[in-house]
Amino acid sequence: MTVRIVTDSTCDLPAETIARYSIYVVPLYINVGSQGYLDGIDISREEFYRRLPDFPVHPTTAVPSPQKFRAVYDALADEGATEILSIHISVSLSATVDVARTSAQETTSVPVTVFDSRQLSLGTGFLVETAAKIAAEGRSVAEILPVLEAQIKRSHVFAALDTLEFLKRSGRMNRFLAGFGGLIQLKPILTMYDGKPGTDRVRTRERARNRLLEMLGKIGPLERAAIVHTHALDRVPELRLLAASLLPAGDVMVADITPVIGVHIGPGAYGFAVVGAGA
Repeated sequence: MTVRIVTDSTCDLPAETIARYSIYVVPLYINVGSQGYLDGIDISREEFYRRLPDFPVHPTTAVPSPQKFRAVYDALADEGATEILSIHISVSLSATVDVARTSAQETTSVPVTVFDSRQLSLGTGFLVETAAKIAAEGRSVAEILPVLEAQIKRSHVFAALDTLEFLKRSGRMNRFLAGFGGLIQLKPILTMYDGKPGTDRVRTRERARNRLLEMLGKIGPLERAAIVHTHALDRVPELRLLAASLLPAGDVMVADITPVIGVHIGPGAYGFAVVGAGA
C-alpha cells in the first residue's frame, strides 16, 4: 500500500519536510492586476511582502482548476500511489477543498480522499506532516483520518496584525472601521480553531504581544509549536524569549506565512501555530 499526501501552498511547511515525505504541494495563485504568480514558485515571500504596500492594485488570490488537481492525482497514480489523501486550508477561508473534492470525484486512476484541515498555515502544515509520517509507516488513509481529527481539536493558530490597512484593501473589513481602528492603534488578533475564524482586539502592539502570550499559556503543554509571521522576522527573537517557558523543548519552527494569507493581513503580523499535548 502506498498512500501519497497532497496539500496546497498555504501549509507553510519547510522544503526539507516536503522533500523528506514526498509531499506534493499544489500552488495557489496570487494575481496582481493582469499578472498572475504561482505561490512559492513565481514570486518569493520576501519579494511579495516587500512589494505589497506599493502594488498598483491590491492582489487577489485564486484556487487552481479542478483539471490541475486531477492531473496531480493522475501523476501520483502513475508513480505507484494506491491511495491519495489531499489535505487543504479550511473551507471557511478558501474554495480549495471544494475544488479538490470535485477533482477527486472525477479521478478514476486512484482513490482520492479530500480532507478539510479546518486550519491555515502551519495549523494545516502540522496535520500534513502527521499524515505523511503515518503514511510512511505503510498505513492506510482510513487509519490516518482519526489521528488527524484528534489533532485538529488540539490545533490553534493566532496572530496579531500590525495594521488594519490590508484587511481594508482586501475588502475584509469595513473601510470606516479600518480607518477608525488605525486612529486608536487597534491591533486585531486573528484566531483559527476547528474551522472557525475569530478575532480578539486590543490597543497597542505591546498589549497585542502580551495577549498572544496569554492565549499561548491557556492552551497548556504543547506537542508542537511554531512562530509564524508575515515578513516580521525582527520580532521573532523577542517573542521566542518571552514565550520560552511555554514552548516545547527543542527547536521551534519559524515560518513566513504564505502570501495567499498575507494579501489580507499584510506585513508585520506575528503569532503562533501550535498543537496541544495529547492526553
